[in-house]
Amino acid sequence: MRLLVALGTRPEAIKLAPVVLALSARGAEVRVATTGQQSGMAADALAAFGLAADVALEAPAAQGLSESVAAMLRGVAAAIEAARPDAVVVQGDTASCFAAAFAAFHARVPVAHVEAGLRSRDLDNPFPEEGYRVAVDGVSRWLFAPTAEAAANLSAEASRGARVLVTGNTGVDALLAMRARVAGDAPPVQVPPGARLVVATLHRRESFGPVMDGLAQALAAVASRPDVVLALPLHSNPAAAGPLRARLSGLPRVALLDALPYPRMVRLLAEASLLLTDSGGLQEEAPALGLPTLVLREVTERPEAVAAGSALVAGTDPARVVALANALLDDAPRRAAMAEPRFPYGDGRAAERIADALLGG
Repeated sequence: MRLLVALGTRPEAIKLAPVVLALSARGAEVRVATTGQQSGMAADALAAFGLAADVALEAPAAQGLSESVAAMLRGVAAAIEAARPDAVVVQGDTASCFAAAFAAFHARVPVAHVEAGLRSRDLDNPFPEEGYRVAVDGVSRWLFAPTAEAAANLSAEASRGARVLVTGNTGVDALLAMRARVAGDAPPVQVPPGARLVVATLHRRESFGPVMDGLAQALAAVASRPDVVLALPLHSNPAAAGPLRARLSGLPRVALLDALPYPRMVRLLAEASLLLTDSGGLQEEAPALGLPTLVLREVTERPEAVAAGSALVAGTDPARVVALANALLDDAPRRAAMAEPRFPYGDGRAAERIADALLGG
C-alpha cells in the first residue's frame, strides 16, 4: 500500500512520527510531505524520531489564512499527483491538515484522519481549528478517534461509509518513547532547592491582543512567589511571544526560552510541578506524566483530562488564573491527587492500531 503522510507543524510531526514508523515496519510504502507551515520545526521534530520528509514544500509566502491554505493545497495536490498514493494520512486540525485533506478529496484519494472527532462546539474557540477538524472529518474515509468521546461525536456526524475506530492518541505514543530516551538528560532549567518548576505555554490565536496581555500579567503574578521558578518556552509567532517578553523579561524567577526541541520539552515537563497552557497537545501529554494542568482557554475539546482529574479549565481571566494556580501550589493533597499519572488518551499503542486498520483495509 502506498501512503502519503502530509504534515506541516511540529505537533503534527510528533504525532505522525509513530504512525510513519508503524506503517513502515509493516511493509507499507510511506512518503512524508511537509507543507512548509512550520518547515524548520517540523523537520526537527521528525529528525528526533529518525525521520525526514521525502517531499518538502516551500513555505507559503502569504500571511493570511486563506492565502496560506490555498498555497498549501496547491503544493499537496502536486505531491499527490506525483506519488499516486492509495490514501493520504493527516492529523489534527491545522491549516496543513485542512489543505492536505481537501487536496486528497479533490483528487478522489481516500483520507485517513488521525485524532478525529475532537469538538469544542464553538467555531471561535479554538479558531480556526474547530472549523478545520469538522471539515476534515467530513471528507475522511478512516476516522481514528483518540477517545470514546471523540468516537461518539463522529458516530453522530460521520459520512456514510466512513470507518470510526478508537485508537488512543499517537501523541502519547511519542511521549512515552521520548520520555524513556531523555530520562537521564540534564533538564533545560535548573531549579534551586525548595522551589518548584511551573511551566507555561501560550499561543492560541483567539487570545492575541488584550487576552494575551492579561495572561502575561497572571504569569508574572505566579512567578512572584518565592517558591516558584516559571519556565516559558515561547512560540515563534510574535503576536504570542511579544506580550510575554514585554511583561516577563528580566523577572528574577522567570526563564524565557526559545521554542524547545521536542526531546528537551519532554525533559522540561518531566521536572514540572504545575503546567499552565493553552496547548491541545500538552493537555494530552500532561496526564500521562502526572503533571497537574490549568487550561488557559474558555473551553476545551479535550475534556477527558478534566474528567480524569488531571486538569482544570481556568479560562483566561487573569485573577482566576492566579487564584487557581496559587490554590494548587498551596494545597499539597489536591496537587498530589492531580499528579497521579493517568492515561485518558491511550496506552501508547495508537500508531499500531492505526497501521493495522489502514493496511487491513
